[in-house]
Amino acid sequence: MDLATLSALFPGARQKLTLHEWTECVRAVCGRFHPQAMSGKTHVVGKVELRRGAGIEVAHIANDLDWVERGHQEIRTDYGEYLFLLLQLEGVCRIEQCDQRTTIGPGDCVLVDSLMPSRFCFNGRFSNHLSVHLPRQMMYATASSGIAITQRLGAADPMAVVLRALLVKLMTSDERPVGAEGIRELFFSSIHQAFSIGAAESSFRPTQRQLARIEIAQMLIDRHLTEERLTPRWLAGKVGASLRTLQQDFEQLGVSINSMIRTRRLHYARERLAEPRHRSRGTVAEVAYESGFNDISYFNRCFRKVFDCAPSDVASHRAAGSR
Repeated sequence: MDLATLSALFPGARQKLTLHEWTECVRAVCGRFHPQAMSGKTHVVGKVELRRGAGIEVAHIANDLDWVERGHQEIRTDYGEYLFLLLQLEGVCRIEQCDQRTTIGPGDCVLVDSLMPSRFCFNGRFSNHLSVHLPRQMMYATASSGIAITQRLGAADPMAVVLRALLVKLMTSDERPVGAEGIRELFFSSIHQAFSIGAAESSFRPTQRQLARIEIAQMLIDRHLTEERLTPRWLAGKVGASLRTLQQDFEQLGVSINSMIRTRRLHYARERLAEPRHRSRGTVAEVAYESGFNDISYFNRCFRKVFDCAPSDVASHRAAGSR
C-alpha cells in the first residue's frame, strides 16, 4: 500500500523531454551526471522533479535511457556530498559502484555514495524511482557501524516497509519544526539500521575506515579552506595517517587531495564573485588571494577549466545584475 501511496504522491512520470532538457534538470536537482540515450533516440520519456518533505530533499527521477553515469570528471567538478537512498517505484535499475552490481525493482531500496563513481543502467526500459538526498557526513558520523553502500534492501524486508512508510510521512508532513525534526531523526535512524554492516560482513570495513579518514579530511578542508597551511601533509597529520595513506584514500574517489582543495577553493571563489555588488568585498585578484590562490594566472586558468568562463565574467554578471 505504501508503494502505491508514494507513486500517487509523485505522479506524471511519463513526460516527453529532449535529452538536453532531461540532462539539465537532473544536473540542477542531483548534481553532475552524464546520460546516454539508446542509439538513435533524441528524446527521453521521463521526469526530473525535486520535492521537499520535513526538510529532506527527494528527487523524482524517471527515464528510458541506456544508462546514466557519474564518473571521475563529474565528481571532480561537482563535489556534492550526499548519500542517495534510491527507492524504485516502477521498472528496474542496475547500480554499479565500488566494483559491485545491484539490481533493484519496485519497492527495493539501495544506498549510493555521491563521491564514488557510479553508473545506473536501464537499457532503454522505463524506470521510475525516488532519490532521497541524505547528508553524507552526518550519516557516516552518526553510524554506530559501517554503512553498506550498493546493498539491496528487498521490497518485502520489514525495514524496507518501514522506510517507505516513513517517506510517505515525510512527504505529507505539515513541516512544523518539532514534528518534522522527529520524523527526520526516525528516518535517519531507520536507514542506519537497515543498511548497517554486521560483524559477518567484515570485508566492507577497510573501505569504511578509508571513508572515515576522508570524512575528517573533508571537514578540515571546509574549516580551513582559505588558510595557507592547508596542504596534503598538514591534513594527513591532522587525520592521523601518513601522507601516502591519505593520498591512497582519495585516489579511491578518483581525485587527489590537491585537486579536492583546489576545486573547493574555486567554488568558494565563484560564490564570492557572484555575491551582490554591495556585499562583495574585492576585485577578482583579491577574491583569488583570499580564496587561497597565490598565483592569479593559475587561478584564472583553473577557474576557466572548471566553470568554462573567466572569473571576470562572473563578476561582470554580478555587477550588471545589481544595477
